[in-house]
Amino acid sequence: MTEKTPSPGGAGTAANDSSAGDPAASRPGGPLPGDGESIVVPPSILKQQAGWAQPGEQPRASGGTKTDDAPQIFASTVRRGDTSEAGYDENPPGVGRLGVILGTVLAVLLAGSAVTLYLVNKDGKSDTAAKPDAAKSAPPTPTADPVPPIKDSAKVLPTVTGDFGKKAEIQVPGEASDGSFVVKVLSEGSGPKVDKNSWTSVDYTAKDWTTGKDIPSSYDNNGKPQIFQAGTDALIPALDQAVVGKKAGSRVLVVAPPAAAFGSQGKADMSIGAKDDLVFVIDIRNANAPDAVVSGTVTPPPADFPQVKDNGKKPAEITPVAGAKDPTELKTHVLIKGTGPAVEKGEKVVVQYTGALFKDGKMFDSSLSKGQAFSFPVGGSQVIQGWDQGLVGQTVGSRVELVIPAALAYGDKGQGDIPPGAPLVFVVDILDAGQG
Repeated sequence: MTEKTPSPGGAGTAANDSSAGDPAASRPGGPLPGDGESIVVPPSILKQQAGWAQPGEQPRASGGTKTDDAPQIFASTVRRGDTSEAGYDENPPGVGRLGVILGTVLAVLLAGSAVTLYLVNKDGKSDTAAKPDAAKSAPPTPTADPVPPIKDSAKVLPTVTGDFGKKAEIQVPGEASDGSFVVKVLSEGSGPKVDKNSWTSVDYTAKDWTTGKDIPSSYDNNGKPQIFQAGTDALIPALDQAVVGKKAGSRVLVVAPPAAAFGSQGKADMSIGAKDDLVFVIDIRNANAPDAVVSGTVTPPPADFPQVKDNGKKPAEITPVAGAKDPTELKTHVLIKGTGPAVEKGEKVVVQYTGALFKDGKMFDSSLSKGQAFSFPVGGSQVIQGWDQGLVGQTVGSRVELVIPAALAYGDKGQGDIPPGAPLVFVVDILDAGQG
């Protein structure tokens, strides 16, 4: 990801929610070649995760440099393997020596408990033995304040000026917030509604109501929209929950108490206190359902390209060129030209795809068969090289055909239904791009 683009909030509480999809499981064609399923991610991506600033980094000051002003970006999107807190696999293949030892200890304890219960009951003290330990049986204390219900108004609200698509001017009142979690539509758009799991991109302006200080904005220093799946706890509730049910093209005012923002711990590296109320003005750029596809005028591929038949929300049909030689270099053709911004290296993109073998057109994978778009950072080595190279510079809203030589795909090892040394063909719809 690029360091120039700010990010609006920390990670949510449902990092393991399957509704958001698992990139490692849904990667086109399966895992990349190599040992296991490890993913090579450049340090420039991994060094920025789950927050607004790097550990120890000072919050940006007003008028600071572009590098100093950039909050931390979320880049890690692949789940780690399930392990216990002690570092053991949750589902080991066998109990081993440790399991035998623990089993023996447990058997001894159970035998001792049985003897104790017999002696207690024998002496007529069963009432005492039946009383539970109050300290042990009490329900666990919540570790975080619950997110309050969303309201559309409050006793006093900030004043917002400015137009959709431009940085907002936020004036906070002299009196404190009443602690309400407010989501108020300032201007309603005409685009598709944001449903739970919709891929959504937003721009935002933010301010700390308590201190009156500005919080980094996506409009600062040529920043980029934040992209995420709405309603999946991917970000703080002030963004994740606030956009659900709203239409693309809308400007929304959000007043977030700590429970809807960074919780009781605050955000020290951004000088956000534990009791600070925050204000966001969110511009909802795009909303795409998980099964969305692009549309537009189709430009058929050249005669030496595999031909593509559009099947709507079903996988495209790819017909190879009879007798064609295997490609030795990456080739691209734009089937539908989108009108959005060009994709830059390091951006997170959301795509639909269908992949087939160049030789016979046999499909081996498609996100459309799963009903779930795929997302990844372009140039982040999380996909085959043909994707990392072929999608840079393409515009959002485009459908692109990629003819990829084996050297830029799965090489001489192959993968699953992809034989060794096989060139591939992909049809890719670029739904959206931004930071994430």
